[in-house]
Amino acid sequence: MAKDKSRFFIRTFGCQMNVHDSERMAGLLESAGYDRTESDSDADLVVINTCSVRERAEEKLYTRLGEIKEMGRELGRDPIVAVAGCVAQQEGSRLIRRSGGAIDMVVGTQQMKMLPMLATEALTEERSPAVRARRAEGRIAIENPYEDPSFPLGVVRRGDPVRAYVTIIEGCNDFCAFCVVPYTRGHERMRSKAEILADVREAAGSGRREVQLLGQIVNHYQAPDDPSCDFPALLEEVHEISGIDRIRFASPHPRHTSDRVIAAVRDLPKVCKHLHLPVQSGASRVLGLMRRRHTREDYLDLVARIREAIPKVQLSTDMIVGFPGETDADFEETLSLTSAVRYHSMFSFKYSERPNTLASKRMPDDVSEAEKTRRIVALQALQRSIQSDLFQRTIGSTHQVLVDATSRRREWELTGRTGGNTVVNFPGPPEWLGQLVDVTIKRAGPNSVWGEPAARSAVERSENDL
Repeated sequence: MAKDKSRFFIRTFGCQMNVHDSERMAGLLESAGYDRTESDSDADLVVINTCSVRERAEEKLYTRLGEIKEMGRELGRDPIVAVAGCVAQQEGSRLIRRSGGAIDMVVGTQQMKMLPMLATEALTEERSPAVRARRAEGRIAIENPYEDPSFPLGVVRRGDPVRAYVTIIEGCNDFCAFCVVPYTRGHERMRSKAEILADVREAAGSGRREVQLLGQIVNHYQAPDDPSCDFPALLEEVHEISGIDRIRFASPHPRHTSDRVIAAVRDLPKVCKHLHLPVQSGASRVLGLMRRRHTREDYLDLVARIREAIPKVQLSTDMIVGFPGETDADFEETLSLTSAVRYHSMFSFKYSERPNTLASKRMPDDVSEAEKTRRIVALQALQRSIQSDLFQRTIGSTHQVLVDATSRRREWELTGRTGGNTVVNFPGPPEWLGQLVDVTIKRAGPNSVWGEPAARSAVERSENDL
């Protein structure tokens, strides 16, 4: 290394899996002798962990690169810059050529283990413009995402003091027409039950109270080291680990949400009564074009079965508007499904073409940008109205909240989530971080609620109403 204890900073874009990948990279770098810093202005190495699932992913990357370049001019020194994650896997050496020397290395989704070695090589080189010009192609660590799976995952430097992310599946075999994940993460690969349980025990031993199991289709899990262990059985195993109070998972696919999965969520007290069920569209015709392998009727039947088994469950979803070929009538079916299900939260997006996907190759993007905007505004207004009504109904009830952060707005305010995944803000000391607190709801907005700590001896909780 250029000096002892070089410092690194990681900027993360994207989903929970990307957050966990950043924790993995931090663990690898710390094991190699690097120190973590909380600001890129103090860093010798800046890692940008990218996501290509949503639109404008590259735009965000190049905006960040411009900010780093400007920061370097102000400081009189340039940090080594590494781009990792799905955009790195997707674009490879093209990123370095297009960056004009702003990127030193590109590390794909299955080559995170190479990051410390490449960074150390770069930090030992002279940082003159001449040297950078001679190696304009930079350092590339990109493998076929269908090969060289990254298990075992190695050391993890967890960034969240309360919850732990644990990957159980990497990649996906479904090839939904809009989705880039199979092309950037590779085919579906299951992690061994033994490694998963060891990770959960380590998390519990380090004081984490909640574990989130991650996978592109998390409920498709089948343990490679135990043929009898499917996803419901894995939930049962994780449930037996002491020190963990809450278990969540993301994201299940509707067509793999079996009666056994529903029963596990219902019967295991530590498993949160919240299901994220991505539907993507309310129209069966569009779902067919998307290759989702379920219909509107299948989905509504599943929702009915879940609510019959778990009456107080909270549901959330993903929705895309303006998919190629979506008509006004199709969109009206999306609105009607949203009204029928009454989700507690929704991630909604305008369709944007992703590289290499089936839709990008076979389907013209024939819904105008103006029409996509009209549809997303209408959908989000409807969802906001539904959420506001659901949260207003909770005023006066008391719920158990796992405190996971102090408020960014007020130093005396805490924030946490109910078992149903509703965000609750309330007053309390920082020492309550990581504790379960009974909170009585006093006010409600469209995205969160506000309450006050309740006297535990007087509380009859309404857990999972939220």
